[in-house]
Amino acid sequence: MRTDNLEDLKHVIYVSRPTHFDHMVLDNILITSRSNNLEIGVTGNLICHSDLFLQMLEGPSDALERLYEKILADDRHADIVKLRDEKSELKLFPSWAMRNDSHQSWMLSRSEIANMTAEEALVLFERLAREIMNSSSTS
Repeated sequence: MRTDNLEDLKHVIYVSRPTHFDHMVLDNILITSRSNNLEIGVTGNLICHSDLFLQMLEGPSDALERLYEKILADDRHADIVKLRDEKSELKLFPSWAMRNDSHQSWMLSRSEIANMTAEEALVLFERLAREIMNSSSTS
């Protein structure tokens, strides 16, 4: 999906380690993210492994900068590493205030996620976006 202001759209991808992981923590992150992201025009996808998060955020530059600062201060995350912070012309997950692809995580080992490059992470999220689009067009 294209946005009205292409100059202002950007993608941020980061990897972090949850300080405490269980499904209640994940559900809380998803509920909070979905509510807050809708208000600020941010969409994205969260891939969670029991001891790693890989997340793509997309939206207006200012909103992403403020959101990333909140993530850095969030005590549910540790060892946060930003892989990508670049302008884009396309939202990959325009209908998802925060999509959860934890069911996909078994396909990736902890090492693959932890050592993923920015380009590999972007390719992964692009593939997931295509899968979502293809599955919704066949429904």
